[in-house]
Amino acid sequence: MSQQQANRPLSPHLQIYRWQISMLTSIAHRASGIVLSIGSVFLAFWLIGAASGPDAFAGINGFAASWFGQLLMFCWSFALFYHLCNGVRHLVWDVGVGLDIETARLTGYVAIGVAAALTIFVWIWAFIA
Repeated sequence: MSQQQANRPLSPHLQIYRWQISMLTSIAHRASGIVLSIGSVFLAFWLIGAASGPDAFAGINGFAASWFGQLLMFCWSFALFYHLCNGVRHLVWDVGVGLDIETARLTGYVAIGVAAALTIFVWIWAFIA
């Protein structure tokens, strides 16, 4: 190997890149899709339990009513609202609006903030009603 080849720069990787909101929102969008899929399986179990009779429903509903079940449902609802908000953001991008760096960065924060606000609003509304 010549000296010139040894001094070539390495390819960029995650240890070199600085985290940006666009990276976070892209990864979070994919992760929220996975969380929604897993939550949909739980919803299917809950519906099957409801159709199977009171004993089956009591078991699955007992888990859903536990603190851990409530935490999972809170996370699932945040994933739902985040995936929705970020999906709308992507639809706006598909028509060519908001693609500049500053707007893309701002709408990333807006998507996270609106998702958090919607999640909190729905959970407060669910416990008040």
